Amino acid sequence: MESVAVMARVLQERIAAVEVSFLITDLGGKALVRLTGAAVEGDRGQPERIELSGTVYDQVIRSQQVQMVIGKRAGEARSAPVRVLAPVTDRGDAIGVLELTLAAPPDRQTAQLISEAAHALAYVVIVNRRFTDLYEWGRRTTRLSLAAEIQHRLLPDSFTCDAGRFTVAGALEPAHDIGGDTFDYTLDHRTLHLSLTDAMGHDVQAALLATVVVGALRNARRAGADLVAQAEDANRAVAHYADQAHQAIADQSDRVHQAIAEHGGQAMVTGQLLRVALDTGHTTFVNAGHVWPLRLRDGKVQEITPLVDLPFGITPNPGYRVQNLDLRPGDRLVLLTDGMLEPHGTDFGLRNLIEQTGDWHPRDAVRVFTEAVLETTDHDPRDDATVLCLDWPRL
Repeated sequence: MESVAVMARVLQERIAAVEVSFLITDLGGKALVRLTGAAVEGDRGQPERIELSGTVYDQVIRSQQVQMVIGKRAGEARSAPVRVLAPVTDRGDAIGVLELTLAAPPDRQTAQLISEAAHALAYVVIVNRRFTDLYEWGRRTTRLSLAAEIQHRLLPDSFTCDAGRFTVAGALEPAHDIGGDTFDYTLDHRTLHLSLTDAMGHDVQAALLATVVVGALRNARRAGADLVAQAEDANRAVAHYADQAHQAIADQSDRVHQAIAEHGGQAMVTGQLLRVALDTGHTTFVNAGHVWPLRLRDGKVQEITPLVDLPFGITPNPGYRVQNLDLRPGDRLVLLTDGMLEPHGTDFGLRNLIEQTGDWHPRDAVRVFTEAVLETTDHDPRDDATVLCLDWPRL
């Protein structure tokens, strides 16, 4: 819990930094929260929140370059203390910003030391957040609902992975409420595995259903199951969950029966499961009643229209089919949930937005996509808006 303060003391001693701060990105990726001073010492008061839009902090995260802010003393020609800001990032996951105040602009060696310290701090945070709520507390500028708490435990630890051969990034809004969407990715020696799911309903019921389907998919995948077997396991798990819910309803009084029915006695999950061969880019997938993906190729967005199988939980024998997806070097693949088609079941210009941000890092692009949904719905979406973006660059 004191690791940030220890890093600050080391930098103060090594490069005579006047002040050292670590600012962590919030869950929505739209603000930074300062995690120093009282926060490190255990004071759980309201953290300082800094909106990213239009700030030098946003430039640091977008460019992934060290930035310097040099001021002037009032009435004097000499420079005031210099603020140096360095990205705290690991494999594309923009964890936050390291901010230092120095008496004078750093030389090249000092700037390199600051950059290395920021990268080391990323590892410190990744390792230590397993053992403390400090960093998670800092990322929460709004209290999560119970459903969202459950939901966020299902998501990858890092929403971004820049692995050289590919880059993948996901985003989910609203970050503090509802709870039915999930995305997931993982790597083995030869394959990138991706999934995107959307559990029917809202609130805790949807979050519990999402827990069932994500657990089933991960369990099957980790046992070496192929795509069809993963989908079948998810289907059985959702159906079993529904049977138990129906049995619980049958065992209750009429009043409780009605309450449970109103909050979800049915169970259905749509989803897409993908496998990408790392050596060739050959991509196969199962589409379980889910929204069709979009692909950016040569600057133009195309809707991919695969065969549509039944969602998980509808029937005992859905007959899931493995299909090929044409993924070529230079492509950007965008998977999305129906919450991205707001508020009138259309893409609100999402295709144009994908084209306009085609040269952006996926981490920044997905943030823009979900923010556009929030703006279109006046920050009151009826459903989770979730997107997963995969870049398959040219070698």
